[in-house]
Amino acid sequence: MKSTPKAGVLVQKARLVHRVLHLEPKKRNAMKSVMCLTLAILTAAPFSFAKELPNAPSAVESSSSMMEPVAPVSPATSFTAPRPAETRVFDKKFISLSIVSTGSTFADSYTTLFARDNWLAHRQGVCNMEVESAYLYGTHPTVGRAYAVASVKSAGSMAAAYFLRKHHSKLWGLPLVANSAISLQGVTQNMINCN
Repeated sequence: MKSTPKAGVLVQKARLVHRVLHLEPKKRNAMKSVMCLTLAILTAAPFSFAKELPNAPSAVESSSSMMEPVAPVSPATSFTAPRPAETRVFDKKFISLSIVSTGSTFADSYTTLFARDNWLAHRQGVCNMEVESAYLYGTHPTVGRAYAVASVKSAGSMAAAYFLRKHHSKLWGLPLVANSAISLQGVTQNMINCN
């Protein structure tokens, strides 16, 4: 099988590129990508020059405005934008979601202490150490640490919900609902495995 002149030229050019770029294949591919990106930026740069900013309206005066006398504006007359209707942050929805979230979080901490009780009683065949969230509670959680974690989780979710509600976000209940769901999942798992 004879090689065509075009194939020979391509092979020579490929060898030349490999001689110039003495890099591993991964680094060579990265270098090619950087070179293509640089070429694209340099090609697009002349087309992206910004125009000058427009003149301010006060700097441009029309001939008709020079002819008409302008009445002075009295300081007593000022325009204020109408305010949107203020909604109370702490309403029945917020308080009820906060109670559910806090209750489920403290229930999760209470049932997490079942593992500590099993560990202290040397029970076999049931959970006797915290596995799922040992980074929060520790492997053998103490009462103080369990309730401190519950307090921080509850306060954090309420603070996030308050902030979102105050800034008129429609997703203000999401932190409370997410905290409730995560805590109730922990309660369920602790009741099944550790009780």
